[in-house]
Amino acid sequence: MVCFRLFPVPGSGLVLVCLVLGAVRSYALELNLTDSGKATCLYAKWQMNFTVRYETTNKTYKTVTISDRGTVTYNGSICGDDQNGPKIAVQFGPGFSWIANFSKAASTYSIDSISFSYNTGDNTTFPDAEDKGILTVDEFLAIKIPLNDLFRCNSLSTLEKNDVVQHYWDVLVQAFVQNGTVSTNEFLCDEDKTSTVAPTIHTTVPSPTTTPTPKEKPEAGTYSVNNGNDTCLLATMGLQLNITQDKVASVININPNTTHSTGSCHSHTALLRLNSSTIKYLDFVFAVKNENRFYLKEVNVSMYLVNGSVFSIANNNLSYWDAPLGSSYMCNKEQTVSVSGAFQINTFDLRVQPFNVTQGKYSTAQECSLDDDTILIPIIVGAGLSGLIIVIVIAYIIGRRKSYAGYQTL
Repeated sequence: MVCFRLFPVPGSGLVLVCLVLGAVRSYALELNLTDSGKATCLYAKWQMNFTVRYETTNKTYKTVTISDRGTVTYNGSICGDDQNGPKIAVQFGPGFSWIANFSKAASTYSIDSISFSYNTGDNTTFPDAEDKGILTVDEFLAIKIPLNDLFRCNSLSTLEKNDVVQHYWDVLVQAFVQNGTVSTNEFLCDEDKTSTVAPTIHTTVPSPTTTPTPKEKPEAGTYSVNNGNDTCLLATMGLQLNITQDKVASVININPNTTHSTGSCHSHTALLRLNSSTIKYLDFVFAVKNENRFYLKEVNVSMYLVNGSVFSIANNNLSYWDAPLGSSYMCNKEQTVSVSGAFQINTFDLRVQPFNVTQGKYSTAQECSLDDDTILIPIIVGAGLSGLIIVIVIAYIIGRRKSYAGYQTL
């Protein structure tokens, strides 16, 4: 954990901010805001990322995921007073900011709104953007929480508006903290009340149910994501995780019978999230490219290892499982998704369709090259012809030698 120094916030005293870092990128932010008497008045810990679709100068559209925030500041975060409610203000990157506003009623407090601003003038994040400038998306939530309760939402929450998709998970927040002590009473979001998401805070870490180095082929599971009453994402696959931490390699087969799926579907992005007692989340993020194909763009994972440590890795610059929109991608043979040097996923009996699912069924599949046996035909024919040519050449050489030997005898 990396903790930034204490610094003053106007009207609020001192703030201690900690950014929790995973093995590559862990997106957890933690804010402990104190008043002039150095008592905690607002506490928050959460994870988030953003997907933005924008138009380029050649009139095509690109999609980018903003998750690696670099240096983060919290200028403008306040405890609140009689005129203004509490506010969390986050700044990161060149021209990016995020704000959450709170208010209080007689016996409840509310998360009123969230505002996200991004800078399309940043050529690194938005290369070839047609329109340059800072754009803002406002979302009004009005989530009511009992006073002196800590709000928890481990499940994935998604907000979509104006080509921007916001993802939030592992959220803990309490505004209007009483007597400077964060409450132990938790108020769960509706998703957590009905899901089996494992809490992110444990006094003891559960042990994996799979053996540390299985060699058998993992069992294939079927996972789906619904949008209302309709299925919007389908996936069938056997998953084997290859993890290297502290020079110790381990192989873990995912048991589909104890693994649960959630996610979200949007016009140009889709998310499949898997979780179990040992996997906090394993995210597969899909995106549309060139308006006519989809692919696996991002994988994020955070899970408990057998030694009790938490392993977290993310990569939002992948390019796997490419297929036309309106079809599914299929690869029955073993295939490896290399997320990083420390984390790879072996897939077996894979079939996935993150967009345009009709009547809850897969569309026609585009097979991977590993499954395409037709490529063996020219190889076999070529090998056969090569062997025939070699036999003819050898026979010719032997015949020439015999003829030459006969002439010498005469």
